[in-house]
Amino acid sequence: MTAWNYDFIQQLPMLPMQQLATHFGLSGFTDWPNAQGLNDLKTLSGNLHIPNFVCQSQINGSEYYYEQIIHQQHIIPTRPNSWHDLFNGLIWLQFPQTKRLLNQQHVEDIEQHGLSPRTLRRNNLTHFDECGVILTYQRGSVAEQQIKDLTMHKWQAVFIENRSIWGKQLNSFMFGHANLEMLLQPFIGLTGKWLALEVDDQFSSISYTEQLKLIDELLVIHIKQNNIFANKKPLYPIPLLGIPDVWDANINPAFYANTDYFRPAAPLKND
Repeated sequence: MTAWNYDFIQQLPMLPMQQLATHFGLSGFTDWPNAQGLNDLKTLSGNLHIPNFVCQSQINGSEYYYEQIIHQQHIIPTRPNSWHDLFNGLIWLQFPQTKRLLNQQHVEDIEQHGLSPRTLRRNNLTHFDECGVILTYQRGSVAEQQIKDLTMHKWQAVFIENRSIWGKQLNSFMFGHANLEMLLQPFIGLTGKWLALEVDDQFSSISYTEQLKLIDELLVIHIKQNNIFANKKPLYPIPLLGIPDVWDANINPAFYANTDYFRPAAPLKND
């Protein structure tokens, strides 16, 4: 797709897309919100410390890698008419502190270990950047147990038996911009990788903008304190189309009977 079509996003029966469209006022754009459009949204958001978005065609050939360009030149190369780069830009606008931290950690590893081979941490950073999902839960609530159940692939308990807590005690936020691009043409098998953040019982009552700001702050603390991306397999899989309000078909409990998609946890290996 090369033409801007806001109606296309608006008509998708998916909460992540509807949230993006509403939060950023995408209906106000008659043409693609390319680099200039993203810079306009940055100004409106007040997050002026975010690097400027620059059209890829305006950047001369560089000996530096994408993450190095962002770090050294304080610009984000953006391809025109690209859903992938548009969604990446919108994630920058929602979670600026976290995106800057991911960029910093990429550059730290490049400076210490070189570009190739990629380190474990850089692979994990990229995986989260492309496919990450943030789950927030209230401590001491039913949701805290559901987070544990998700690690064990207890899909029925999380998505069917406790469906009513989603959007209240348990919330999902899309971080991976590749997730968003793939949701434009969803398919069975589409899977994200999640990490969880604990929030207080007031979280569900504050505005979406305030939720994003708080998540950004908590996520930076979590990543720094635990150095999570230096660990093996720091993220857990979640079938994206199974998250309530992401896909209309999951209203029917039978949707979750597909064990090729909602796979049981692998058996524990004996030492």
